[in-house]
Amino acid sequence: MEQEGFNIIEGISSWLALVDVSACSPEQVAGRLHRQRAHNLVALLQPEQTELAVKAMQAGAQDYLLLPLDESQLIKLLFRLRQMEQEDSELVVASPLSRQLLMLAHRTAKADTTVLLTGESGTGKEPLAHFIHRHSSRREQPFVAVNCAAIPEQILESVLFGHVKGAFTGASADQPGKFELAEGGTLLLDEIAELPLSLQAKLLRVLQEREVERVGSHKVIPLNIRVIAATNKNLKEAVSQGRFREDLYYRLDVLTLELKPLRERAEDIIPLAEHFIQLYGYLTNGQECYLSDAAKNALINYNWPGNVRELENVIQRALVMRHGTILQVVDLGIRQPENIASVNSIPEPSNGLKASKKHAEFQYVIEILKRFGGHRSRSADALGMTTRALRYKLVQMRDAGIDIDSLLAKAKAA
Repeated sequence: MEQEGFNIIEGISSWLALVDVSACSPEQVAGRLHRQRAHNLVALLQPEQTELAVKAMQAGAQDYLLLPLDESQLIKLLFRLRQMEQEDSELVVASPLSRQLLMLAHRTAKADTTVLLTGESGTGKEPLAHFIHRHSSRREQPFVAVNCAAIPEQILESVLFGHVKGAFTGASADQPGKFELAEGGTLLLDEIAELPLSLQAKLLRVLQEREVERVGSHKVIPLNIRVIAATNKNLKEAVSQGRFREDLYYRLDVLTLELKPLRERAEDIIPLAEHFIQLYGYLTNGQECYLSDAAKNALINYNWPGNVRELENVIQRALVMRHGTILQVVDLGIRQPENIASVNSIPEPSNGLKASKKHAEFQYVIEILKRFGGHRSRSADALGMTTRALRYKLVQMRDAGIDIDSLLAKAKAA
């Protein structure tokens, strides 16, 4: 419907409102958005209205879309908003380790400084970043997340810092970067270890000076944001290997929170599993499902190399493949890495414990690839890593003498 020169497109009941602010002045944007009662607000604007995009994010919009509205972009946005809500609800804690971490995160939220989150893939670093933001003084301002590993290196600089019209081929309009969109709030730099060295120097300057310059411009834009960085890599090791700047590491390492792997906090496993059963209840056609005692034991005794993300995937699959309302071991489709079926072609390690762990890790990757018919994207999701990280892992395995293609071919023929 039209109201005073702008449109409100109502989405999924009160869950979403797409608000056309293209006819608003910058001063009007906040008022237009604040009139809406939807849980998620998304601003609609023209490509050249970069100032309105920043104003909308500062006023509480979850994101913005460009007009004319592209259906594929809208679908991606809907998926991301639903995923963010699921992540916000994933802080289920029962173990002493997790309760202690949550207390530290709560204290960290009150200290308005840079935070570094470390831990294996799938342990819940982004949900914890959301928690810190929601309990900080910046809670009413934007939370913006960017995965440094998921964006091609050629466009990552533009995504982070923005660009001006004509800065490069295809830059048809000014575009604010993630730093600008997070103004007043929190910016999560996920997979920070994957940031190219060429951009690390620029990030260091932004953190030091609290200002940013768009690609192709010398205009300085002041920033008032909190940065949270997250990584599943050992940054100290990356520094010693010359893959990460030492000065940037110390700039990020102000307050560090380590998320322990799920196998080290077994008390969280069943509460998390039951949480996911409730979260994905729509997969059960209205039937309430429960875990059998045997299924609970299987979950507790499993090693969880993919951590919470893998547990989530297992529960989703179980709800789809179940044979009744009581989830049984067979519905889970998991088994311990040491019981993985024949991958005897993988060379046995001969140089100690570290090599043995690497051997078990390679075995597990092969098993997941077999489970998903060699599909890289689905396998990466189940392993709790990015597709790019999985490709790197496969290179390591081939360098170790593992014939991955042959193993997968044998599995298909079996």
